[in-house]
Amino acid sequence: MNLTHYLVTEENPTGKKLEDVLGMVRKDILDRCTLITDDQRIEAKNVLANNMKILNFLTDAIRLAEDSTSILDKAFGPSQAAKGGPPRIGHL
Repeated sequence: MNLTHYLVTEENPTGKKLEDVLGMVRKDILDRCTLITDDQRIEAKNVLANNMKILNFLTDAIRLAEDSTSILDKAFGPSQAAKGGPPRIGHL
């Protein structure tokens, strides 16, 4: 049974790469941040500060996901999952 809703898998060949999903989340957070930057209430300031930390974590996660994609591309060639091809790793 597949539990992946967003990522590319054999059962979900139209899914997205991890770095793409993380990038979409990062963009959504950035958009939300712009809505509260002028709010001077302490709650808004705290939420904005938290969001800025989350954005840094997401940026680090995106870099790691991109590195993993690069490793897989170099070792096994581009993914063929979107065309119904097998996964590059995990199935021996």
